[in-house]
Amino acid sequence: MEWYTLLVLAVAGERAAELVVARRHTRWSLERGGRETGGGHYPAMVVLHTGLLAGALAETALAGRPFVPVLGWTMVAVVVAAQSLRWWCVRTLGPRWNTRVIVVPGLPPVATGPYRLLRHPNYVAVAAEGLALPLAHGAWVTAAVFTVLNAALMVVRVRCENTALGFAGAGAPA
Repeated sequence: MEWYTLLVLAVAGERAAELVVARRHTRWSLERGGRETGGGHYPAMVVLHTGLLAGALAETALAGRPFVPVLGWTMVAVVVAAQSLRWWCVRTLGPRWNTRVIVVPGLPPVATGPYRLLRHPNYVAVAAEGLALPLAHGAWVTAAVFTVLNAALMVVRVRCENTALGFAGAGAPA
């Protein structure tokens, strides 16, 4: 289980790196007249994502979840793919990427990189990671709880982002 603890800690480190990047991008956006919207759901998102990491470790240890190689290594590959997609999103959006919803007026929506395929590819990465990270070591309760709560949160978050970006109406780009 030591390798699994290291994997979860590596994901936690990645999340810490995201926060450093997000703070820098927040300053960039605010200097250009950016406005944050929908900040009310942000604390719930922080709690949920922290709970994912803690829950995966706790369930694995306390419930004695076994490592099933076929499932485990497949899920590790999904976690790595999710991280790759997430950082592709960050790189594509550049200083416009953030963990908060901050829109700089006058900038057109990004339609390159993964955004040429999906409107919210980062949330695909979050959903995949939230399912795969716990399942890499059999923490199916954590995977299920995170997935259900994340789906509810994403309804709020995506609606907030779409409104902030002006995509709320019919005919919005896919």
